[in-house]
Amino acid sequence: MVIGIDIGSTTTKSVAIYPDKSFKSLTTKAIDPITSATGALGKMLMENQLQISSIRSIVLTGAGAPGIKGNLFGVETHKIDELEAVGLGGMYLSGESGVIITNIGTGTALVEAHPGLIKHIGGTGVGGGTILGLAKAMFKTSEIQAVFDLAEQGKIGEVDLLIGDIVDDDLSFLKREMTAANFGKMPDNARNEDIAMGILTMVYQVIGTVSAFAARSRNISRVVVTGTASDGSIAKRILDAIGNIFEITFIYPHDAAYATALGAALSKV
Repeated sequence: MVIGIDIGSTTTKSVAIYPDKSFKSLTTKAIDPITSATGALGKMLMENQLQISSIRSIVLTGAGAPGIKGNLFGVETHKIDELEAVGLGGMYLSGESGVIITNIGTGTALVEAHPGLIKHIGGTGVGGGTILGLAKAMFKTSEIQAVFDLAEQGKIGEVDLLIGDIVDDDLSFLKREMTAANFGKMPDNARNEDIAMGILTMVYQVIGTVSAFAARSRNISRVVVTGTASDGSIAKRILDAIGNIFEITFIYPHDAAYATALGAALSKV
């Protein structure tokens, strides 16, 4: 068995891969790197009734990985570049190769992934951290799910200036219902629900557009979406709308939040 541990800035994700390539996953709160890694490993062992002797190797990745020296609990411990792990995990979960992998965490990283070739090609500082930061300022909440819940009742046309607000017909390949300016029509008495929808729309439009441009620049037509902030019907709807414009297919694999931890483990399977 191989354990992959992704030590992030806010959460730590771990994956245990069995010899048959099946896996178990879990998430814990990130503290300091050592506490995060040992806590995630201990929880994985306890919850799945595993023995430390059954672990052949541990592979660390993420922002906290450099803070850990030597082996954990006497088990051979390795480290892997986070973006290589993203590529390996994204390809495995989606069953796709020759793709762009958009990993949405605190920010967003873009990786071009082929068998034997994984390359970091850029990204954006806009991501889950943007949603949380704006949510704290606007709604006094630190829960990203609260923003999605609010947005379910929101109307984007109440805060965004739409193409249809400017012209009577579609503008080039842009439909009337598409955004011309994020928060460009923000009223003084905007509802929280509409503001939440505006935040999510802005964030995922940026991520979708950057991803589509990256894919088209490399003659790639598929983008695999991974990471903690990759799930949710609103996110998928916004990304798919961008995909329709640029003829890009966004793919949303199951267990996408664990792609990096899974990729770390896969590097030693």
